[in-house]
Amino acid sequence: MIDTLKKEWQAQISLLLFGILTVWWFISPSFKPSPDARFLGDFGSIYVILAFLGALWGMVIAKKWGGYKSIMGKAILFFSLGLMAQVFGQVTYAYFSFVLHVVVPYPSLGDLGYFGSIPIYILGVYYLAKASGVNITLRLFRKKLQAIIVPAGMLFTGYYLFLRTYEFDWSNPVKIFLDFGYPLGQAFYVSLAFLAYLLTRGVLGGIMKSKVLFILGALCMQFLSDYVFLYQSSQGTWSVGGVNDYMYLIAYFTMTLGLLQLKTVYDHLRST
Repeated sequence: MIDTLKKEWQAQISLLLFGILTVWWFISPSFKPSPDARFLGDFGSIYVILAFLGALWGMVIAKKWGGYKSIMGKAILFFSLGLMAQVFGQVTYAYFSFVLHVVVPYPSLGDLGYFGSIPIYILGVYYLAKASGVNITLRLFRKKLQAIIVPAGMLFTGYYLFLRTYEFDWSNPVKIFLDFGYPLGQAFYVSLAFLAYLLTRGVLGGIMKSKVLFILGALCMQFLSDYVFLYQSSQGTWSVGGVNDYMYLIAYFTMTLGLLQLKTVYDHLRST
């Protein structure tokens, strides 16, 4: 991680941008002209730039690895597309808030991007595992119960904290599908990433283990952010620029750094 920050200007810009956005998020409430407004428009309409830059940089890194022609190139490309899907969702939500001036509906068009990122991230984790020397099979899941227990524990904890009072509204089946599809789909990619971390080996060996762990951290943060969103949305407490938006910023920042670390791996392999 330290090497990436020292060597990659994109990582330095990401860290600087994250710091600026963090300060913005903390001081913004102090300048509220009204209880429902935030300084300089809204933090929630700006921080998506970090995910956008991360997606663009990731696509460039994927090309270095050979793009769709290589396993690692595929992994990085899918993670980048997952970030871009998040950008689509964020921009759509910002459009509702700052152009249409309406309460953001859920579900909405933005959920095409948010939920669409789940299968894209699953593909990213799958190819990252393959590139790290892990051939994921059901037999491996049975051997490594941690890969099932950890995400199952996350699901149980999330359910207990956020969804135990959930009320089914069968007049809105799409909402029910998303409410349960988000955590289940994300638990699956967290499980895959955790399994990849446990079994990382092969030609890249120890070089990749810490990188997979970083990606795993980003995916766990995405999982937690979406869980909090579902809870706040169901309770009517979600607000643009609130703590949940800052959690998403952390998830995007972590994923961006994870992709940039894979560029460091590429440069290391080229120099050896």
